[in-house]
Formats: sequence, structure tokens, C-alpha cells
Amino acid sequence: MEQSMKVNEFYEEKLKPIVHSLPEKPGCYQYLNSSGQIIYVGKAKNLKRRVSSYFVKEQQTYKTKLLVKQIFDIKYIVVKNEWDALLLENNLIKRYKPKYNILLKDDKTYPSICITNEPFPRIFKTRNIIRNGSSYYGPYSHVGTLNALLKLITETYCIRTCKLNLKEEEINKGEYKECLEYHIKKCKAPCIGLQNREDYCHDISEIREILKGNALDLSKRIFEEIKQESLKLNFEKAQTLKEKYLTLTAFTEKSQVVSGNLDNIDVYSIEEDEEVVFVNYLHLSNGCINQAFTFEYKRKMDENLEEMLLTAFAEMRTRYRSTAKEVLVPFKPETQIDGVEWVVPQKGEKKKLLDLSILNVKQYRADRLKRTDKLNPGQKQTRILKELQNSLKLERIPLHIECFDNSHISGSDAVAACVVYKNGKPDKKEYRLFNIKEESGGDDYASMYEVMHRRYSRIINEGGKLPDIIIVDGGKGQMSIAKEVADNLNININIAGLVKNNHHKTSALLYGFPQMEVGIKPDSELFRLLEQMQEEVHRVAISFHKKKRSKRQLSSELSDIQGIGEKTSELLLKKFKSIKRIKEAKEEELIDAVGKSKAAIIIEWRKGFEK
Repeated sequence: MEQSMKVNEFYEEKLKPIVHSLPEKPGCYQYLNSSGQIIYVGKAKNLKRRVSSYFVKEQQTYKTKLLVKQIFDIKYIVVKNEWDALLLENNLIKRYKPKYNILLKDDKTYPSICITNEPFPRIFKTRNIIRNGSSYYGPYSHVGTLNALLKLITETYCIRTCKLNLKEEEINKGEYKECLEYHIKKCKAPCIGLQNREDYCHDISEIREILKGNALDLSKRIFEEIKQESLKLNFEKAQTLKEKYLTLTAFTEKSQVVSGNLDNIDVYSIEEDEEVVFVNYLHLSNGCINQAFTFEYKRKMDENLEEMLLTAFAEMRTRYRSTAKEVLVPFKPETQIDGVEWVVPQKGEKKKLLDLSILNVKQYRADRLKRTDKLNPGQKQTRILKELQNSLKLERIPLHIECFDNSHISGSDAVAACVVYKNGKPDKKEYRLFNIKEESGGDDYASMYEVMHRRYSRIINEGGKLPDIIIVDGGKGQMSIAKEVADNLNININIAGLVKNNHHKTSALLYGFPQMEVGIKPDSELFRLLEQMQEEVHRVAISFHKKKRSKRQLSSELSDIQGIGEKTSELLLKKFKSIKRIKEAKEEELIDAVGKSKAAIIIEWRKGFEK
């Protein structure tokens, strides 16, 4: 309380005048701590309105409160528009690495294709960007794509692989000799003057077109050259061009995902997982995807998906120098950027591209979770239970969960089951089975009350540990019964209900009084765990009911015989397996099984059937 008062006093004395003097223009703001370190950088359409919102108590989350407590000074930079603010924010975060800003988890250096700045340029794969006039294409997140491009280039064009100094004066010295690459027709030997610079650079220019994603346009131009050379009767050259054309066409057909009319388009999709957000980026050129990346961002504050998407957009825009005017996104951001059109496709090839990006980001998230779970098996269950805790707003993680269900046929052979999950996994040693009293067997509510009262009154009497949450297989009625038991036993326990749809599939989770449906994604891990719990308790209850019913049906006919009790019936069924065989058994076999007196009763009973 005292600390909060101090924060308010400091705000009134020092920060409030700064906030009130802020311009109502777009820009970036910086929060500094008492040591003068920048702890947070943010962008705003309206600096004054955005910064002042941090000091409104009603809108503060825990993380925001923590940040506000450490603010000692505020600095700001005014810019022309939102896009400039976005770029500036991105640069400032990279420069200062503030404690509370979004963290880009990018520990990889992706490879690129380099075309050197030489009279006769070389082409190779590299991870080091050297600013010496060389051209770099990429980077490529998928090394297989890069290798495929290099293979296409080496198979189609004769590009040197040596590191010789091929300046004109060095070639004229005549000290170089033809190498193996020349003899196997992988190089035209510019080192000894067998290929001039103009011819070599013509090949390089075509390679640049391929790397830019313009292989389709290039193949069309080569096709026209084939026609011209054929008309000139230069059939040998036409054949060489034809081989090049076929190679490029085959490559284009493999890499093209949509119509070639779609050119210079960026595609973004986003997926979140607790404090981590995944963003997939695709760049399309002439119907072909020539860049594809998935980035991982770690939230530091309570950034929404739009803020995360814009941050990723600014990062990738500057990193990969995209000039695409059309950007496909899953939702339309409010921020408008000059020269950029946000498009949310609903159908057609553009929708196909967006779906492809979404598929990629979902797969990346799934793969990451698999890798994490493999390294730390218990982390998955903890993550799911934490999600349940957050969904139901529980005080602690529900490590101990108990689930109940009834089973009977028109009130006969009524039973109930209690399955126990500890740390997100079934603990079969703790499962409990209950026989319901006959008078309450047909009443599901009365049966549930009896079972739960028996279960938890015993735990209380024995000084056992109560579960963190009870889940009943049923709706509002079953939950009310569970609450009645808890109230009568004077125990404070969380209660939830699992509801099935018309197809007998888990459809919803109910919680609270009055009961409210909790929104859980049907494809989430939490939903699958709840579904598993419901199916497991249902299976256990049904199995116990079937066992009891089968036992009753088998022993009922023998139990009706006067003088034959339950134990004798069990001995006979164990020995002869069926009623039919008991009726057909010899007198000596019956005596051997149950004794002379009991055998006499069975034989007398059999005579009634013979009549």
C-alpha cells in the first residue's frame, strides 16, 4: 500500500507534467528507470493518449503495474506517420534491447546465395554477409530450397567455381591453364580467354532473374530465342537453349504454387502459445514462393496479436527488403501504412496462399512443442494444467483431478466410478468403484449424491487430501449435486461439468455457479485432455456395470434354487462354465464340485426340467 502511494506521488510530481506535455502526434516513447536505462520502447498513433493509458489504474495488468513502478523518466520521438513509428520502434528495440519489450527468438543465421563483385562473378552459398559490392539473395530458411536453386544454376549454366583472380591483366599474362571443370564441360574457361566477359555476364544476369523469382519470364524469353535461332538455322545453339528452357520449365512447374499472375505479394500468419507468438512469412514472386520463414517472438508485456503482427511485419520488411504492395493477413490491422494494402482473402488463390502460411505456422508450433516435450516430458502436462487454471481462473494448478460418472439400465445394476488424474495423467491405483443402493439406482442425481458423499466423507474422516477440482460427467444438474455435497460436508472445492452433444461427443466445459460455458478450442491439448477424462470415466463405469450385470445374469438361475447360495453358484459356474453344462453334468462330477448334499439338490432341480 505504501509503495503504491509512493508511485502515485512520484507520478504526480515528475511524470504527470511530462505526460501532459506530450504531443498528440505519432511517434515512439521510451521509459527509463532510475539508472537511466531504457526498459521499454513503444510506438503510438497518439503519443499523449497512449502514454497516459499506462497510468490508468483500471486498465493495468500485473505486468503493466510492474513496469509502471520502475518508470523514472519518459523520452519520446515524434515522426510523420505510423509506419515511421513502427520502423523506429524496431530499430530502437534492436539497439537498446529493453527489458520489457518483445524478444525475437532468432538464434539461427540463415544461409544466402552470394554473387561476387568480380569481373567474372562466382556463385556460392554463405552465411556471412560482407558489404563489398557483392549481391546476396535470400536468406533461405529451408536449406533444401537453396541447394535446389544452386543445382539448377550449375546444371543450366557454366559458372566458374575457382577462386582465381580473373582481372583482364591477370588473364593476359597467360599463367592460367584449363582445369578439370573445363574438360567435363562445367566451365567455359574464362581464365584462359575461351569465354569473354560479355557472354559470362549474360549468364549471370539470367541467374539473377532466377534468384529473384522470375524464372517463368526468363523461360518465355529463352523460348523466343529458340525460335529466332531456328529461323537462322543455328540448330546447335537452339538445342542448347532448348535444354536450358526445359530445365527452367521443370523447375518452375515444381516451385509454382499458384497462378503466375500473382507477383510480388507478402503473406503473414500468426499463432500464439501462452507467452510465445509464432509468425510465418511468405514472399511470392510470379506464383512461386521464393522466401519462407517462421519467427518466434516472446511476449514481455500484454501485447495483442495485432501489435505482434505489426512488429513482425516491420522486422521482416527491413530484413528482407520486400517492396510488396499487397500483404495477405488473417485479420486487418488498424494501422495504415503508405504503399501497403492489407488484404484478408476469403476465396481463390490468395486464400490458398494464406491457408498455406497458416498451415506452416501451426506445424512450426506443433514441432516446437514436440521438441520441448521430448526434452522435458513433464512440461507438456504442466502446460495443459496451467491452461486449465487460467481458463477457470483457479488459485493454483489443478494437479489432482477427480471425475465421476454413473451407469445403469433402468435402475438395475446401478454403479458409479471415480477416476483420478494426477499431474495430468490417470492414476489407476486411485480409481474407485461404487455399488449404488437399489432404492436410488434409477435416480442419477441421488446416485451421484450418494457416491460423492461416501467418497469425500471418508477422505475427511481418514485425513486424506481433497482434489483440486471435481469434474462430473453431466451438466448443470450434476454440478448442483456436487455443490450440495460440498456444502453439506463443509468443504471448499472447485466443481466443473463436462457436457456431450447429440453425437455423444465432448462439446463443452461448464464452471461456476451459476454455471457458465468456458470457451476452449476443440483442437487444443486441454480439450483433448478433458475429452480423455470423460471417455475414461465413462469406460470404467460401463465396464463395472457390465461385469456386475453379467455376474447377476449367470448366477440368478442357480441362486433361485432353495438351498443353493451365492458361493455354491460361483463354484458350479467356475467348474462347468455354463447352466447348460451343469444340467448335463454327471452325478459324480457334481459331488466332486460341491459335495453330496448340494449335488442332491441340483439333481432334484434338474428333474423338474426333464418333466
